[in-house]
Amino acid sequence: MTANHTRIRPLLLAFATILAATILFSGNAMAADKQDVPETTPEGLKLFKNEKHRLVYLADDVDFGVYTKVYIVDAAVAFAKNWQRDYNRQERDLSRKVSDKDVERMKNDLSAEFKKVFTQTMIDNGLEVVTETGPDVIVLRPAIINLVVNAPDIQGPSRSYTFTADAGQMTLYLELYDGVSGAYLAEIMDAKSARRTAPNMSYSTKATNIQEADRMLKSWANELASHFNTARAADAERDAAAEAEQATEG
Repeated sequence: MTANHTRIRPLLLAFATILAATILFSGNAMAADKQDVPETTPEGLKLFKNEKHRLVYLADDVDFGVYTKVYIVDAAVAFAKNWQRDYNRQERDLSRKVSDKDVERMKNDLSAEFKKVFTQTMIDNGLEVVTETGPDVIVLRPAIINLVVNAPDIQGPSRSYTFTADAGQMTLYLELYDGVSGAYLAEIMDAKSARRTAPNMSYSTKATNIQEADRMLKSWANELASHFNTARAADAERDAAAEAEQATEG
């Protein structure tokens, strides 16, 4: 298993984009799109959860309780289509326009932040984070897509202040694999937006952007770790019951 970035298949990228759109547009406009979500992926995973902002596909008979270790691939990051162009069109100060270099820096920063937050959250939840695949290891291959930053941190020559109603939004696309066989276990797409301060506006900085990103990343990581731990607890309870039944029969 290599540590390459996740490669998102075009069809599923389209549905991930739809999920992100539900943050901005709700109601009947999205109902038809929800009905068009495929029941299976090309790899044979089956639709397990189809919610307003989330899609989950699982392999048949997958048991997450057998995994006690997590291997986290570096997260790929992609901004929403035309985000840079649209932002620059609205920004009058030439020194505050987003350059290609700024985009790459922000993508790298968020990828590193993802690894840091997910690693610490998994450890806090009793899971071991490893640097090699192997037995009892589940591999997470993440990507952050449809990223929107309403007040990007641009190091311009002049001091400026940006006020926004929220920091932005992003969508998690996550693939899960077995650490030995490489079997494809699950696929998750989940769109989140930053907390809104509207109708008030708040002062946005690099620190507030990181704070909101960390909140969303930690929420995803905690939920995933909780599923792993719940599955392990269920397996342990089932094993204990089986042992008790054998002892009674003996």
